[in-house]
Amino acid sequence: MAQLTNKTVLDRYLRLEIPDQKCQVMYVWVDGSGENLRSKTRTLNFIPKAPEELPIWNFDGSSTAQAEGSNSDVYLHPVALYRDPFRLGNNKLVLCETYKYNKKPTDTNHRYRCTEVMTRAASQHPWFGMEQEYTLLDVDKHPLGWPKNGYPGPQGPYYCGVGASKVYGRDVVEAHYRACLYTGINISGTNAEVMPAQWEFQVGPCEGINMGDDLWMARYLLHRVAEDFGIVVTLDPKPIPGDWNGAGMHTNFSTAAMRAPNGITAIETAIEKLGKVHAEHIRAYDPHGGKDNERRLTGLHETSSIHDFSAGVANRGASIRIPRGVAEEKTGYLEDRRPSSNADPYVVSERLVRTICLDEC
Repeated sequence: MAQLTNKTVLDRYLRLEIPDQKCQVMYVWVDGSGENLRSKTRTLNFIPKAPEELPIWNFDGSSTAQAEGSNSDVYLHPVALYRDPFRLGNNKLVLCETYKYNKKPTDTNHRYRCTEVMTRAASQHPWFGMEQEYTLLDVDKHPLGWPKNGYPGPQGPYYCGVGASKVYGRDVVEAHYRACLYTGINISGTNAEVMPAQWEFQVGPCEGINMGDDLWMARYLLHRVAEDFGIVVTLDPKPIPGDWNGAGMHTNFSTAAMRAPNGITAIETAIEKLGKVHAEHIRAYDPHGGKDNERRLTGLHETSSIHDFSAGVANRGASIRIPRGVAEEKTGYLEDRRPSSNADPYVVSERLVRTICLDEC
C-alpha cells in the first residue's frame, strides 16, 4: 500500500524555531537535460543578503547527466537569491550556475554566455516579458480534469474561463502566483489558456539577465507547488496531439529606442533583422534544435509555420506580433511568438539581443 504524507503533520515541524543566525538555503540548478531543475539544501550559520555571500557547493554530476562517474563533481555558483516561500523565515532559495571540474561552464549553463551578451548590450537597456505556458497532469500523466477514456468538449470556453467544468487546477495556479510574489520574482499575471488544464503566467518586465533568472526560478516554484498538490507540470510544447493548442513561451522584447517616441521605426528595423536569421532563431527556441517546435509551429492553433517568417499587427498567426496599441502609439515593443514552452529563457533572450542589439548572426 502506498504511503501518503500528511501536510498537516509536516506543518507542525516547519513551525519549529530555528536558532538565531542559522538558516536553510536551497541551491537550485538546471540539469543536463537543459529543461529540468534539481535542488538540494544546506545549513548556513549566517543570514545571506546577496548571492555573492554564499559558498560555492558541489553535487554528483553523473546523476544529472552533467559529468562522468569517474570525475563526477560539478560546482554550484550562486547567482540569484530569493526568499523561500516553503520554509519561510530567513530561509532562502538560490539559483546557481553549474561548472565542470576544470572551472568551465557545463553544456547547459547558458547563463554564462547570456550574461556576457547582456553586459555588452547594457547601454540599450533590453527589456523582456515572457509568457510561460504549461499543462497540468495527473500523476498518471493524463491531463488534469480530462475524462480518463475520452476528451473534454472542444476548445472555446476554457480560455480565461471560470467554473468547475471549464477550469482545472486553479489551486496550483493561485498558490504559485503567491509564492512568486513572496520570493521577489517579478511575476506580472496569470490566466487559463485555450486548452483545458493549460495555463500561463507572465514574468516581466525584466532587464537583461534578470529575465532568465526570474523565469527559471518561477518554473522551479511551479513544479514545487504542484508537487504539494500531487499534480505534475509539463512544459511540453505539444502535450496532446490533434486539434488542441500547443504551449509556447511568447517573448515580448524592447530596447530604450523602441520605447522612445516614434520607437516603431526601431521595432520595424528589429523585425527586419529577425527575418534574416529565422532559421537560427528556430534552432535556439527549443532545447532540441527546433525538433520540439516542429510539433507546435504548424500554422494552426495561433501559430505561424516553422518554415516561414512573418510579422503583423495584432496577428497571433505571425512569427512576430506588433500589438495594436503599439502600432497606434508608434512606441513600445514586439512579441516573438516562436519560442517553445520548454525553451531556455537565457538562450532566447541572448539570441534576441545578439540579433537586434549587437547585429550578430
